[in-house]
Amino acid sequence: MAEERLLEVRNLKVSFYTYAGKVHAVRGVSFHVNKGETLAIVGESGCGKTVSVQSVIKLIPMPPGKIEGGTVLFDGRDLAAMSDRDLQSVRGAEIGVIFQDPMTSLNPTMTVGRQITEGLIKHQRLSAQEARRRAIEMLSLVEIPNPSERFGQYPHQFSGGMRQRVMIAIALSCNPKLLIADEPTTGLDVTIQAQILDLMKSLQTKLNTSIILITHDLGVVSKLADRIVVMYAGKVAEAGTSEDVFYNAQHPYTQALLKSVPRLHEETKRELLAIPGTPPDLFVPPQGCAFAPRCSYAMRVCVEHEPGDFAAGENHTVACWLMDPRAARVRERHAAGGAGDSGARGGAR
Repeated sequence: MAEERLLEVRNLKVSFYTYAGKVHAVRGVSFHVNKGETLAIVGESGCGKTVSVQSVIKLIPMPPGKIEGGTVLFDGRDLAAMSDRDLQSVRGAEIGVIFQDPMTSLNPTMTVGRQITEGLIKHQRLSAQEARRRAIEMLSLVEIPNPSERFGQYPHQFSGGMRQRVMIAIALSCNPKLLIADEPTTGLDVTIQAQILDLMKSLQTKLNTSIILITHDLGVVSKLADRIVVMYAGKVAEAGTSEDVFYNAQHPYTQALLKSVPRLHEETKRELLAIPGTPPDLFVPPQGCAFAPRCSYAMRVCVEHEPGDFAAGENHTVACWLMDPRAARVRERHAAGGAGDSGARGGAR
């Protein structure tokens, strides 16, 4: 039976108009989220993952940002065509957001209880007393001790991990259908990271909430994600199930990312490899594949023409010319040597 899609983003294009010119931040991104699943969007800093997801509910500043194309279908409605006024009934109520830094996202002048009850009063029309009861329930749900007492405290009275739990409570207070988690464990130590991830997984099971997880931490992805979208230079490089991406990665960029991650379970020691070079300048996007200058297996076609999406299996797509049947000989060398070795060696072949 086909899984039911909650969110479908098609050919999304987002630019920023700056004093230096136009930055093509998102260049035709497409992805979807099924009901009850976790989709991880990964890639190095500046690849467009946060802009892509925040554009779904128009959280990017406009101007200088501008959504220049694409459709965003959420539960059958096109969010891209909605006015800001109409979107206010979706944000918080049907789509919750956990922002990257809870200390700057929480209002330091308001108690955490008031910050939770705001959304409940606005979206669910609860009375102040009902909202307080629900907020205390949420604090208890995210495993904050003494929730009744904590309800009246301020963000500075909470540790970093506790503040992140408060952010999760705010995001889930109205029982949203979709939760956007933007680097939810950034700045937390590894023990607290594990607790936050376990909490998110547990709450998803209880509430059947879909999650979009934005991160560059592949360890976080392996713990939570059902499917993964790998982004590079404002485009999707590879997309598939977690198993596809972790155990059958086909794009040289995805393979290079995986080779840069330490694996404690491996018996033999191996060198961690860095990806050589730098991402392209998105003021002037490249004509062909954006990863070609950093790729050890780049061919002439990679520099001259942008690759389309090639099927690497069921629900597994790769935007790489190596997947073209005419690149069989180079693909054999690629499969034998892998990607992400000592670096790009000369661009076009």
